[in-house]
Amino acid sequence: MATSSSTPAPTAHPLPSYLQAEHLGPWGIFLQQVDRVEPYLGNLARWVETLKRPKRILVVDVPIHLDDGRIAHFEGYRVQHNTSRGPGKGGVRFHQDVTLSEVMALSAWMSIKNAAVNVPYGGAKGGIRVDPKTLSRGELERMTRRYTSEIGIIIGPTKDIPAPDVNTNEQIMAWMMDTYSMNQGSTATGVVTGKPVDLGGSLGRREATGRGVFTVGAEAAKRIGLDVAKAAVAVQGFGNVGGIAGKLFAEAGARVVAVQDHGGAIYREAGLDVPSLLKHVAEKGTVAGFEHAEAMEADKFWDVPCDIMIPAALEQQITKANAHRIQARMVIEGANGPTTPEADDILHERNVLVLPDVIANAGGVTVSYFEWVQDFSSFFWDEDEINKRLVRVMQQAFAGVWQVAEQHKVSLRTATFIVACERILHTRELRGLYP
Repeated sequence: MATSSSTPAPTAHPLPSYLQAEHLGPWGIFLQQVDRVEPYLGNLARWVETLKRPKRILVVDVPIHLDDGRIAHFEGYRVQHNTSRGPGKGGVRFHQDVTLSEVMALSAWMSIKNAAVNVPYGGAKGGIRVDPKTLSRGELERMTRRYTSEIGIIIGPTKDIPAPDVNTNEQIMAWMMDTYSMNQGSTATGVVTGKPVDLGGSLGRREATGRGVFTVGAEAAKRIGLDVAKAAVAVQGFGNVGGIAGKLFAEAGARVVAVQDHGGAIYREAGLDVPSLLKHVAEKGTVAGFEHAEAMEADKFWDVPCDIMIPAALEQQITKANAHRIQARMVIEGANGPTTPEADDILHERNVLVLPDVIANAGGVTVSYFEWVQDFSSFFWDEDEINKRLVRVMQQAFAGVWQVAEQHKVSLRTATFIVACERILHTRELRGLYP
């Protein structure tokens, strides 16, 4: 029935309390980022509420038998933020501080990241609130398999494809793939990425995120006149992302002068021996105790004189409390969400160029896409081919973001959101609403 002119037009229903920004930590940060980009979306802004409401949130109980006979319960999550451009894609993290807000935000950043590099995925993320270091290998396997069974109703090679994240790895992905395959009654290698190569994993996947960080950093350095071969680099977190990025910068001639992780921080003005440090971290699990450097207080890391800083640990590390102390010309976000909006503004005012996570660390999902494609075709590429394709994708994506930033006179983060949100919302508009 037609609505009379005197009848007020219906408005969007307010966001449920658990989706609102003011008390939501990482999810609130994402909502602020969306609000900043909305003025640049033109007619597509009518669809912007799509980005503020995850498509699907699944919270599951994960009960397992412990080795001593007791039964333990863990809380697990899988969030699919948006699937307009393709199946959900995003990692699974095992960490004692995992929250629904965090997983929601990470899934949303995956939507942005996948659209920014133009791979045909939506955004998703998962996690279990657990300290995996407290579990035996058998307990870890049982928890992984139970979690996979619980979220099995929404994942699949054409629905949602998990991958490794914090405290998860190739072995975890192998257990997830096997569990899903057993429940399906056939081997489904494409249900996860980041698997062992012998189970359909891709060469180059483990190093891909760090390689992407280096590639984007090198491209940005050219544009601001920074010679990477003469640069001093500080890295927070020295695992698959920070460690590989540090190694590639060192191989390009840069000095990695400082590294901080959960165990402590180290410094050497002349530059750290990165291969030796990587070996030390593999053996000890931390940079602390590395004998070819001087130890320093962890908080002093933010005061280190450097040209490039790479936060590659966890969210919300650069805040309004420490952003003014950073001396770098460029910050490359290897971690997801390491910089708060307030800190972003401070760095922008100080002319520190921030390469945002949603483009800088997209190398991992790009090679995950390559892995997924290889699994579907059962035809696998060599590592050189994968690395060349990765570099090409990252360079093209960064060039597009840089152009949009210059066009609108905005930060690279806002520019990346403009590119990604336009792609997501244009797809949403083309698809329309069903029914």
